[in-house]
Amino acid sequence: MSHKELGIKILELVGGEDNVQSVIHCMTRLRFNLRDNKKVKRSELENLDGVMGTNISGSQFQIIIGNDVPKVYKEIIHNSKLSEDSNGEKTGSKNVISAIFDVISGVFTPILPAIAGAGMIKGILAILSTFGWLDAASQTYIILNAIGDGAFYFLPILLAVSAARKFGSNPYIAATIAAAILHPTLTELFNAGEPVSFIGLPVIAAVYSSTVIPIILAIWIASYVETFVDKFTHSSLKLIVVPTLTILFVVPVTLMTVGPLGVILGDYLSSGLGFLFEDYGFIAMVLLAGTFSLIIMTGMHYALVPIMINNLTVKGIDYLMPAMFLANMGQAGAAFAVFLKSRNKKFKSLSLTVSITALMGITEPAMYGVNVRLKKPFVGALLGAAVGGLYYAITGVAAYILGGSAGLPGVTSFIGPTFVHALIGLAVAFIAATIISYLLGFEDVPSENQDETTPEETVEKTVAATITDTQLDTDCVLVSPLKGEVVELSEVSDPTFSSEVMGEGIAVRPVDGKVVSPVNGVVTTLFRTKHAIGITSEEGAEILIHVGIDTVQLDGKYFEALIEQGDRVTAGQPLLEVDLEGIKKEGFDTVTPVIITNTTSFSKVNQTDKTSVSHGDVLLKLEA
Repeated sequence: MSHKELGIKILELVGGEDNVQSVIHCMTRLRFNLRDNKKVKRSELENLDGVMGTNISGSQFQIIIGNDVPKVYKEIIHNSKLSEDSNGEKTGSKNVISAIFDVISGVFTPILPAIAGAGMIKGILAILSTFGWLDAASQTYIILNAIGDGAFYFLPILLAVSAARKFGSNPYIAATIAAAILHPTLTELFNAGEPVSFIGLPVIAAVYSSTVIPIILAIWIASYVETFVDKFTHSSLKLIVVPTLTILFVVPVTLMTVGPLGVILGDYLSSGLGFLFEDYGFIAMVLLAGTFSLIIMTGMHYALVPIMINNLTVKGIDYLMPAMFLANMGQAGAAFAVFLKSRNKKFKSLSLTVSITALMGITEPAMYGVNVRLKKPFVGALLGAAVGGLYYAITGVAAYILGGSAGLPGVTSFIGPTFVHALIGLAVAFIAATIISYLLGFEDVPSENQDETTPEETVEKTVAATITDTQLDTDCVLVSPLKGEVVELSEVSDPTFSSEVMGEGIAVRPVDGKVVSPVNGVVTTLFRTKHAIGITSEEGAEILIHVGIDTVQLDGKYFEALIEQGDRVTAGQPLLEVDLEGIKKEGFDTVTPVIITNTTSFSKVNQTDKTSVSHGDVLLKLEA
């Protein structure tokens, strides 16, 4: 569907426009603050073409779209009365932790494009300088450095505007507060080393450029001050009185209290993380890399962005960002493993696409659209990232600048003494996740398109999960499970069987409806529709008996199972009673393939030379 159709449908399934308090978007997700999450039709949302998954973080309902999220968001806004600005209305009670994460997410999400763009410019500049292609003393370098560094130096202003929207206050008053504490006169005054006071009260000297915590605390206070002043001010004076009193009160309070407090908190936080990684880096990096995808799922990674910025500002290096890179490589590798192994053409294509997207640093489509959906690949992604974390821990990899993204375009973040090891570690995480996810396997996604995946291919996928390539050392003899005419597989009308893609074997066109076990063994698969049975013999042969062609469509009609999955059976023991005449009247072919799905475990599969067989006659001989 088009972006417009998708946007309208999403709005309908989240409970309608009246259920939406506000909506914003990040790189890949629509983030709804809803009045009632119970009104969301989540399963219908996840089945929409263009929606890769959903997630709830705190009270925020998130819909993963991928790279097209800005277009879908634009259509939602255009086709509704919703505003691009949050109205600051409360969404209900939250615990303190959820509230903090919600604030950080709401504040940082809108400014990420600016940070990403500026970070990419700084990365490119670092490459040009490192390879000697641009002199650091040249005017060109100085201008480019200002372009890349501007967003970080004046970060408090960007954060002030975003925080004001989150807290429901005036963003321009907030920007004025941030501009005041960044004013070069104040910076010069603080750097002079002399005691500073304001109306006789001491002001603690601090540098606020590139800081995060002080301005968020300041605008949080400002939101309450602005509301309080506005409440007691006559409407004719609001334009002048409210901004004047808010700025006059908040800026000095920031300089004397919350500003220095925020700087001190940032310093302690950076020092604490430095101690953790310097003294326990081996364990810390492995655990953080291996669990970072879980952090991303909760939305807590936004809480780490200000810490990363603070680390680079205070210490000049950061260890959190490398862990995020490894987590993204792990998700990319796991999705790539699904691409290699899936037999669903549409899902295979999706897996490759989201794997590439994850390599670029946008990991949610791969995580929610493929890996979490299949479960085991997600485990493979976590383990692969942990393996990469082990390599980073051994080699001491750190980030030195804030690049554009935690993906291949952002590897400029690693430009420094450990750059080569950083690149090797990313490859290690990707390859490890691919191998682990491939070996773990997964239950493939059946196609909803009948033209792409026939019922017989669905059976094939289920049986394929049990196929092994282990070479067996014991011969195996199969007696005929049916009485009837022997038919070569090549003559069976279904190409799934006739092409021997599932393995070698033979078919029988039955003359009665009694189906018996061809071997001594265990019933490993009994399909819900009872038209097919998987048996593993005592010798290790894996056998599929598929009664009729396309009979899965009968949904169990005309089939009666005499055993259950997991039962031990002996050769000649009845398995099914089948109404052959009823199947024929429905227009289905009753020819029954008997397939050795682990054909490669045997050196040779010998077929009977009889043209017809009865129960107990030798049908196949398998040579070890």
